[in-house]
Amino acid sequence: MNTKKSPNPIDVHVGSRIRLRRNILGMSQEKLGENLGITFQQVQKYEKGTNRVGASRLQAIASILNAPVSFFFEGAPGENGMEAPGVAEDGANYVSDFLSSSEGIQLNRAFVRIHDAKVRRKVLDLVKALASEPATD
Repeated sequence: MNTKKSPNPIDVHVGSRIRLRRNILGMSQEKLGENLGITFQQVQKYEKGTNRVGASRLQAIASILNAPVSFFFEGAPGENGMEAPGVAEDGANYVSDFLSSSEGIQLNRAFVRIHDAKVRRKVLDLVKALASEPATD
């Protein structure tokens, strides 16, 4: 019999939002852990939802990552397991998953460095055009 309890969906969501914000800022798990006075392994456990983040620790994380505490709950599963808006039908939060990926982070960082609004619009138009074409693998 498997007695290992699966992580609470809210803990998993909060952890994924911690990882997302940390990655957006380009901060390592080691650096976040150092700022919190904990090991990077503990940060990993928080990010996976294996360990629950206490209120005072979440406040400290929010301060270090320069985000409001509410950021970590945005898009969280609601009561009865219902997903919040912005979540794909299969339950995967595709926006969060993309922004947490290496490509998503790189694209986001490069895009925000484009100061000309017209150029940003052209890049967006290009990406939309490429997305509508069939893959050439």
